[in-house]
Amino acid sequence: MAKTVTTIPASISKFTKTPINNVKKRRVAGYARVSTDHEDQVSSYDAQIDYYTNYIKSRDDWEFVKLYTDEGISATNTKKREGFNNMVRDAISGKIDLIVTKSVSRFARNTVDSLSTIRKLKEHGCEVYFEKESIWTFDSKGELLITIMSSLAQEESRSISENCTWGQRKRFKDGKVTVPFKRFLGYDKGENGSLVVNEKEAKVVKRIYALFLKGYSPFGIAKILTEEGIKTPGGKNKWGQSTVKSILTNEKYKGDALLQKVFTVDYLTKKKKVNEGEVPQYYVKNNHEAIIKPATFERVQREMALRTNSKS
Repeated sequence: MAKTVTTIPASISKFTKTPINNVKKRRVAGYARVSTDHEDQVSSYDAQIDYYTNYIKSRDDWEFVKLYTDEGISATNTKKREGFNNMVRDAISGKIDLIVTKSVSRFARNTVDSLSTIRKLKEHGCEVYFEKESIWTFDSKGELLITIMSSLAQEESRSISENCTWGQRKRFKDGKVTVPFKRFLGYDKGENGSLVVNEKEAKVVKRIYALFLKGYSPFGIAKILTEEGIKTPGGKNKWGQSTVKSILTNEKYKGDALLQKVFTVDYLTKKKKVNEGEVPQYYVKNNHEAIIKPATFERVQREMALRTNSKS
């Protein structure tokens, strides 16, 4: 009798374990992200939201779940992206079958994060579609293409980071001083980003220095300011001794500026560290109007050093 071979076709998806011929609608979510708060990026963000909401809803074979978003957040690391992380959690819990996003670089500029997330989603039966590159992660070539595209995106991120660092250090070298004005007590932003004394806040700064020279500790000064209802530089009600100490040791209050006190160690994690000589620093004298007289500032530094030494 002749040997015969009968093919028994696959009947369920190896990824989702659902019947291949199943016509059930796929539950689809969208993901949109921009990395800066610049006006042109905000309009791009709004356009992404509008486009993907309408795109998913227009498909008869798709059921719109939700659009997850992150605004003004870098993609180099997924840890701080709340919208992204919520989306992954929902997919793992079985609420999403497909995620649609603009491109690999929108998803993550970190190759490791990108691949590990995609593999985790695949394990739970959730596919990702990158529209720009036309990549479906359940496709046999999907992971290879994603590896290549993620590596390119990561390299692009490294290049952007290096360019930003170069530009920032060039500004430092040129003596261009900037501060976080929204949480910097005593100064407002003037023309061309210059530091202009805020007279009301300057009184608080002068009082902090005067209290310290009268013998009060940073903790004691913080307690007084909190009890009197004076807002911190960040607009909070409760002062901490570390905030007081940072004001007492900041050379900007005597009109000078030490630039590049900290620097970024890793462009992927955005980790920063105190500059202990690893990269150049620049000291700018008489950059702006002083709130504290230089002699008073130096007196405070000597007193602080004496108190520190007496404790040790």
